[in-house]
Amino acid sequence: MKDLHLRLLAFVLAAAGLGLCYYKVTALGLPLQPITEAEVWTVEARIGFHADGGPAQVQFYLPNQPPGFTVLGENFVSGSYGLATDFAGDNREARWSVRRANGRQVLYYRIQLAEATSMSLPRSEPIPAYPQVPNYSEPYRSAVMSVLDGVRAQSADISTFTRQFLVRFNAANPDKDIRVLREGIRDDVHRVRRIQRILAGARIPSRTVYILRLQDGMRQGTLEPWLEVHNEREWLPFDPQTGRPGYPPNALVWRVGDDPLAEVVGGSQAEISFSTMKSIREVLGVAEERARLLDSRVLEFSLFSLPVSTQNMYRVLLLVPIGAFLVVLLRNIVGIKTFGTFMPILIALAFRETALLWGVFYFILLVGLGLAIRFYLETLKLLLVPRLSAVLIVVILLMAGTSLVSHKLGLVHGVSIALFPMVILAMTIERMSLVWEEQGAKEALQQGVGSLLVAIAGYLVMTNEQVAYLVFVFPELILVLLAMTLLLGRYSGYRLTELWRFRAMLRSAD
Repeated sequence: MKDLHLRLLAFVLAAAGLGLCYYKVTALGLPLQPITEAEVWTVEARIGFHADGGPAQVQFYLPNQPPGFTVLGENFVSGSYGLATDFAGDNREARWSVRRANGRQVLYYRIQLAEATSMSLPRSEPIPAYPQVPNYSEPYRSAVMSVLDGVRAQSADISTFTRQFLVRFNAANPDKDIRVLREGIRDDVHRVRRIQRILAGARIPSRTVYILRLQDGMRQGTLEPWLEVHNEREWLPFDPQTGRPGYPPNALVWRVGDDPLAEVVGGSQAEISFSTMKSIREVLGVAEERARLLDSRVLEFSLFSLPVSTQNMYRVLLLVPIGAFLVVLLRNIVGIKTFGTFMPILIALAFRETALLWGVFYFILLVGLGLAIRFYLETLKLLLVPRLSAVLIVVILLMAGTSLVSHKLGLVHGVSIALFPMVILAMTIERMSLVWEEQGAKEALQQGVGSLLVAIAGYLVMTNEQVAYLVFVFPELILVLLAMTLLLGRYSGYRLTELWRFRAMLRSAD
């Protein structure tokens, strides 16, 4: 029963930690890698027209949950115009209106976008009806049916059918049927409409979407028509020029359908242009925007909300559980002997300031000198508390003397020796001397070397940039460490060093 309780507790802790981490990554977009910057696109649409002098209205389509992007914010610059936004089928639209306008008028729409996360809200769209077969006239009808029959024989589903058809339709050396189908195509928009009309002969739902290719510094961008077909589950995009599936890189889906992008009532000579700019923002700022859009308050209780000085403190403190778990592994599973549990962790933290090689050197020097003085104090027959106090005083004097000598010799790392945990060093010297007296020099040296090895391993793990980033940005992962520590707390099997020790007996048993 106790084992079941422990396992359930460990499962709840691990699930809570991993679940919150998964939410931060997938919904808020916090990366698992130590990346501090994220790309944010700013897209501006400029609508200019000439007002007639009376009431004026402008209707303009806006992006509606564009795939591949998260909308961080949008704003409108419209002067004295009234503004209303609404949904119109698969699109969103803005309506500007004013009682009186005369002369040249300019309206602006600006949107900020970041790369979408895997939990970004998908576009919810109804399944379209199958189109009716158009009433083609001859010889157009014969060419359509011939091409569709040939493509159908070389495809397996709607996706492969569309791809095969587009490749054949855009061939550099088209056959006579394709030449008939391509006759009279004026521009890219007309091309996509012609493709839709032909696909309707196979009763494949299709539509035109208009995309904007995002390029840093673009000033006079225009929308491009793109083809989408429905496979009874979702809309699949295809390049109408090449047949390649998907959208091009950094393509923003602006609107769906063939309706005019902007309609002006009370004015004329409408001109629309797009400009784009890429900027770099902090990942945390982008994640906070996503949290605001999702009405999530998770980041309000993150460590980033603390003062900077407190954040820096926790960047170090949150590494201690990593070191503690490493000690559990190396002691209970591997079987390395150490002096206590916290000494290797704290020594590893001190190594972060002294550098590893110099830290190992100064640790051996202090422990060696302290141990020699501790043996001398043993001859004085002191009581426990005065002896420990004397060892502590000696350790501090040794640290101060070592720092002074190192400074005079120009060894800058020796100054940081003051960061060594003096109380832990004093207790280590005392413990090592007792083990030396009771169990012999070999056992004392084994535990001393084991402590140093664990401290080195802890230093290598705790100075890893990836580990430090994960425990600070996702401190809930420490719950997973706690769960694993609790499970290891019931481990009573052989340690790896014991298997090596009894290897001869295991061979004979085999």
